Amino acid sequence: MSLAFIQSCIAQDMQAVDAVIRKSLHSDVVLINQVAEYIINGGGKRLRPALVLLSAGAFGEVNARHHELAAVVEFIHTATLLHDDVVDESAMRRGRATANTLFGNAASVLVGDFIYSRAFQMMVGVESMRVMEVLAEATNIIAEGEVLQLLNVHDADITDEAYLKVIHYKTAKLFEAATRLGAIICAASEQDEQAMAEYGMRLGTAFQLIDDVLDFSGDSQEIGKNLGDDLAEGKPTLPLLIAMRLGTTAQAQTIRKAIEEGGLDELPAVMQAVHETGALDQVRAIARQEAKAGCDAIQHLPDSPSRQALLKLAEFAVDRTF
Repeated sequence: MSLAFIQSCIAQDMQAVDAVIRKSLHSDVVLINQVAEYIINGGGKRLRPALVLLSAGAFGEVNARHHELAAVVEFIHTATLLHDDVVDESAMRRGRATANTLFGNAASVLVGDFIYSRAFQMMVGVESMRVMEVLAEATNIIAEGEVLQLLNVHDADITDEAYLKVIHYKTAKLFEAATRLGAIICAASEQDEQAMAEYGMRLGTAFQLIDDVLDFSGDSQEIGKNLGDDLAEGKPTLPLLIAMRLGTTAQAQTIRKAIEEGGLDELPAVMQAVHETGALDQVRAIARQEAKAGCDAIQHLPDSPSRQALLKLAEFAVDRTF
């Protein structure tokens, strides 16, 4: 089942979310409108707002509060992208120049701050202390994840567990929040809310692991960024950590040097090593385990188009090529 088909299941609600996004992004400050419009119109899979809607659909009717929260989740994600690209000095995202490349670092950071603060204005409007608690915690943990990742740059000695912690904080936490919110607004039981949160965390972990794989095996046009971007920044992703353990002494030394020094001088040799050692297949297998655990968490829920879409979305997360 393709992502397009899954998205078609919630197309009408996504249109309502897009309307909320456009209305909420408006500012009297022209530069804010320009930068915000640029990044929101930059494509992307819109998985996080979709998860709010699909989670809600698994428990009942999707309503306007879900549309608001789906937009909030997308705003939080968008703000992190603006800030990430500045920190990483990225020049391309989703096949286009990054906002910081076009508008400058200062504009990207400040508009990211605007989008964050607008998201908090919107979540207050939902009038649910539980919603605010979930989103405030998620935003704080995401920030911690960003700092953890910064500390790990150029460190070839971090453990798999330390790297997975970064994934859980930086990426999976917002997936978890998105699925939890859908359940909260539908007044799901605590058990069902926890099950949906578990699904979101596992899905987000699997999704990021496959991103790590695609950084060494994807098509740059299809994934919308240059291969080896993480390596160029000196990020010790899981494929590299596994390849160092499984490879020859020479391969391990090459990967270590690439992580510690950054840049792309060693990219061909590193690419060869991660393929020859089977590291990419191992990471794919871990991602499949995560996706399966997420699906298992929601198997007890009543059958519905939304639940089926969530299960299929887990398949897409691990089988995708972009």
